[in-house]
Formats: sequence, C-alpha cells, structure tokens
Amino acid sequence: MKIVVINRLLKDSHKEQIRKAAAGAGGSVLFVETEEDIPSDWDDCEVIYGFGMGNAAKNKDLKWLSVPSAGVDYLMKPGVFANEDCLVTNSSGAYGVTIAEHIIAVTLMMMRKLDYSYGESLKGNWSSPQPQKSLKDCRILVLGTGDIGCCFARRARAFEPGSITGVSRSGKCSDPSFDLVRTVSELDLLLPFADLLVMSLPDTPETRDILNRERIGLLPAGAYVVNVGRGSAIDEDALYESLVSGKLGGAALDVFKNEPLPSDSRLWKTPNLIITPHVAGNLTLEHTLNVNVDMFCKNLINYSKGLPLNNLIDRNKGY
Repeated sequence: MKIVVINRLLKDSHKEQIRKAAAGAGGSVLFVETEEDIPSDWDDCEVIYGFGMGNAAKNKDLKWLSVPSAGVDYLMKPGVFANEDCLVTNSSGAYGVTIAEHIIAVTLMMMRKLDYSYGESLKGNWSSPQPQKSLKDCRILVLGTGDIGCCFARRARAFEPGSITGVSRSGKCSDPSFDLVRTVSELDLLLPFADLLVMSLPDTPETRDILNRERIGLLPAGAYVVNVGRGSAIDEDALYESLVSGKLGGAALDVFKNEPLPSDSRLWKTPNLIITPHVAGNLTLEHTLNVNVDMFCKNLINYSKGLPLNNLIDRNKGY
C-alpha cells in the first residue's frame, strides 16, 4: 500500500508517528511538501493524507483521500475523483479549540471596540473611550452544534452569558454548555433574541444564504454576527447594508463567497466589520496539528483492517 502525505508543516515527531502507523498498516509512506513533488512512480498511490486533488482527478487507484480540513465542499463537485468510489474523510474534530478561540477573540474585539482603539493607536492617537458591550448576560445563538459550536459554547459559558442556544438539523446536542438546542426550522423565532449570532456551518444546499436579508432583519438592533463556517451561508450584500446603516453592531467574517476576497470588494471598507483571511482554523496551531495527525493515524489502522473510517463523508449530504 502506497501512502502519500502532503504537508509542509509536519515536524519530525509527526512523521515518525505516521511511519509507525503506516508500518502497522502494512504500507510504505512518502512525505512531500506539495502535490507537485509527488514522483511519477507514486502517482498510483492508494492513500493520500493531504490536499491531493490533482492526483485524485487522474489516479484510478486512489482508494482513500484523507483531507486535513473540516470542510469538504470543494471535493463534492463532479470530476474531482477519477475513482468515484474513493473514500473521503475529513478532520472534523481537530479545529474546535482554535476556531473557538478565534470566535472569542473577534467577539471581544467588536464588543470592546478594540479594533477601533488599535486602529487609532497605529495613527499615534490616544483614542477616547467608546461604548462597549459584554459577553456577560449576552444572549448567544450558535448556528451549528458540531465540534466547533460546542467548543465555543464551553468557552463562552465562562463569561456568564444570559443564554446559549444551539441550532442544529436535529434540534439535539448532548453538550451541557447549551441552555437550549432547537431545529433550523425554528431559526426565525430565535433570531430576534440573539445579541450574538455565531455561525459554523458547512456548505450544503440547505445552508447557502441561510442568513439572508429577511433573517438579518430579524436580528435585534446592535447584534453581532461571527461566521467561521462557509461564506456561502450569508447574503453578503444584505450584511453590508445592515452594517452601513448601523442596524448591526458589528460582524466578523473569516470566510467569504469568493476567496481570496477581491481587492475591489466593498467589504474591505465596511464599517464595524472585522475581516480575517480564512485563518480561524488552520494547522499552524500545534494542538490542531497534533490532533489532526492522531486522527489520520487511527483511521489508517482502521483502513488496513477493513474497519469503518471515522469522519467518513457522505457524498449525498456533502459532509
């Protein structure tokens, strides 16, 4: 079994861990930093751990693609795989900590006007105090109660919010950090009571433009929106207008419909909008990388034994 690992961030300890797992699975492993570095005699590899879409499009021998990302919408398009039976797993469960910390960080930036104070400090200005809000007593609505939503809710609980309500397809979540969990069908009833809306949704037909113009209008005046899932979930034009008008208190977007965000996008100069370049979750945080590698190694053993794979993607659902 040929196993190709594509990742320039791996440390020697990670490579050794993968080598041991590969040996236990009866396979040989090749480490490369980019897909272009794969030699021709490895083009027929059976397993790829990394972003190997170029190989997947031509390699009919590829049986399993393990991507180190949580989102897999880019793999659900026609023509991605030469072998349509290729298994796909993601790394959902590795990013909860880092993305939850990002949500807390940008939320406090908005509520405490730290973006304004920092901007003024770069100009050499001792800025005047600005009106502030707090996570204490804040009514938080979390759209998406997976690993990211739950990790955020656990951390937000320490700030003594007024409530934390989760929204999921099933309306169920076992994490006790949520006061309530409701179904997506109840979203319109929940939005008017959300001081902070946190969105961590995958890209599926059901989630696209889920926060549309009408639903933005349901949010109370001065509410905040944070999106760390997929940019397709928000009507960006409506969000822009709500920020310019002052309807919303602020928004923090880490994801966009078009990435990189075009240089001529009016979002760049939108008031009370914090823009980050899709970095809430990535492999630069050591904890995230460690968990990511652990997940692949455990799945590799399962794969070699013919056992079910964790985080196996349902192509019909898109996640």
